[in-house]
Amino acid sequence: MNEYRLRELPIMTYLLLIIQILVFAWELFNGGSYNSATLIDAGAKVNQLVQMGQWWRLLTPIFVHIGWSHLLINSLTLYFVGILLERVYGAWRFLLIYLLSGLGGNLMSFAFGSNFSVAAGASTSLFGLFGVFVSLGYFFRTNPALRAWSQQFLILIVFNLVADLFMGQIDIWGHIGGVLSGALLAGIIAVPHQSASLTNKIRLLCITGVLLLFGVLYYVGMGR
Repeated sequence: MNEYRLRELPIMTYLLLIIQILVFAWELFNGGSYNSATLIDAGAKVNQLVQMGQWWRLLTPIFVHIGWSHLLINSLTLYFVGILLERVYGAWRFLLIYLLSGLGGNLMSFAFGSNFSVAAGASTSLFGLFGVFVSLGYFFRTNPALRAWSQQFLILIVFNLVADLFMGQIDIWGHIGGVLSGALLAGIIAVPHQSASLTNKIRLLCITGVLLLFGVLYYVGMGR
């Protein structure tokens, strides 16, 4: 396989999939993926533990899953959406968006979600990827393909958030935080060779928005 084909591979998407599958395998061999103690050991989010200083639990939950169906749905979504977005942004920019979207989603859950539940899953990051596509449709309004993707992902976001309201044990706050974070990050992290699509004003507004969002959510979460 030549160097060009290697660059075309969505390596980061594959790596993220491998990590969450390996974490899930560890859960299965250490008490099971429904065992609260096992999930906490694997890095799931528990607000009280974050308040005690275990800040990494705002990031590690994106690699932890509860049950086979949870892992399967999130893995399939990551595979298809991740490949699309990694081809747009490249591996490292895609990884940064994925991780920061997950952080933003978990911060929103930390601020407004249950203080006593164990939360885990890649959906905070995945909703961030949905939010990125919505913003790309705005920044590249003359691109019919991106505009169409943007509209479809906006419908997907609305459908899922409405469904969240009627489903138990779904962290809707994490999903909302992921969407907002991804939409803002798309205004900061430019598509390679398309930096002109983001003006300094847009970047400044989005950087301010991310900093305020993350800072306020962390402050609210710590003060509960």
